[in-house]
Amino acid sequence: MIDRLHYISQTNAEVSHLEAIEQVLHAGGKWIQLRVKDQAENEVLNLAKAANDLCKKFASKLIINDFPLVSKATDAHGAHVGLNDINIIKTRLLIGKDKFIGATANTFADLQNAAAAGANYIGLGPFRFTNTKKNLSPILGLEGYKKIIDQVRNANINVPIIAIGGITPEDLPALLKTGIYGLALSGVLTNKPDTDLLIKQLYQELENQPSLYPLTPSESCSK
Repeated sequence: MIDRLHYISQTNAEVSHLEAIEQVLHAGGKWIQLRVKDQAENEVLNLAKAANDLCKKFASKLIINDFPLVSKATDAHGAHVGLNDINIIKTRLLIGKDKFIGATANTFADLQNAAAAGANYIGLGPFRFTNTKKNLSPILGLEGYKKIIDQVRNANINVPIIAIGGITPEDLPALLKTGIYGLALSGVLTNKPDTDLLIKQLYQELENQPSLYPLTPSESCSK
């Protein structure tokens, strides 16, 4: 089953990707996306192997951003593809039918296309401005989420939607009211004090708010 709280790995002057991931795992994170930019595929492969070993140690899931062949080579839980990356159908052929594929969307049309192509979950955003991504898509804000989720309901699309992009824990109550399935965080969990308390509070809040989405066939392809 797809977790409702995703951590997107980030590095800074004080911690590496692996150190940041390990901190989040120790704090209780269960769904990790390794997102490495501006590095060669062989370097990402080495990071992914180590990250997958860490995730297995904590009984957590690893998703590889942008590098489906790395996801396959490391037997990660799945891959995540951006709007301008390799398409979902090709990614599925590369990593296999029993793996999870996440896709990025900025508009309802993006979301429709990703759902039709077989994405298991969709990261919709950005919610607000974020420095973690270059060439940022148009910011959605709360009203943008409300509008798109209404369109999702009307179209009977049943793919879990994860809110992404500049989100803080304080945004969660309002975002959950729109009907999103979960959220992805990066900077607010990277090398911060009391991460374990924050993750515990976020999971409690998610559990107290029923999801719009039941378990669907698109979620049931876990190994």
